[in-house]
Amino acid sequence: MSKRTFFFLVGFLVLALAGSIAAGYWIVSGGRIAGQDSAADLVGGPFSLTDETGATLTNEDLKGRYMLVFFGYTYCPDVCPTTLTVMTQALDMLDPKVADQVEPVFITIDPKRDTAAALGDYSQHFHDKIHYLTGTPEQIADVAKAYRVFYQKVESEDFSDYLMDHSTITYLMGPNGRYVSHFGFDTTPEDIAKDLTKRIAG
Repeated sequence: MSKRTFFFLVGFLVLALAGSIAAGYWIVSGGRIAGQDSAADLVGGPFSLTDETGATLTNEDLKGRYMLVFFGYTYCPDVCPTTLTVMTQALDMLDPKVADQVEPVFITIDPKRDTAAALGDYSQHFHDKIHYLTGTPEQIADVAKAYRVFYQKVESEDFSDYLMDHSTITYLMGPNGRYVSHFGFDTTPEDIAKDLTKRIAG
């Protein structure tokens, strides 16, 4: 690996961490922004996107169950596959009755490359409960804004294609579609499974 490539990768990871902190700071620091409403009122919103089969999936289709919502992209070299692997392991740990009440959702922040077909191929590597959603750039921008998600394209001479800098938070939305909690990148599958079991099974 050249020095140039090494320093680019270090810089990219720093940017990713900064993006995550920028997107999640207001939640961690009390769930409020300059006197506005609580996090439950600020995170989330309606969406109508295309899933990995080419069908339309909306937030209304998933109401009545808990949603695990993560924003990423299929070309992601580390954070996204790691997060989806953790999510897969957590889902495998759940009692089937608890798992039935959970709808995991992966929303791309790279709709140019992440077509429904590309998401379909990507889905083969992770839990079959996970929904993979894409849409127009405008639709993705709208849903990312609703979830307070940061993302931007990162280009370099050292790579033939671009990367995406983005938030690393996984949101937990309640059966009513409102924000309940969130999990950071370092959350273990055991902790996610324990949290979901406590909320759903009591």
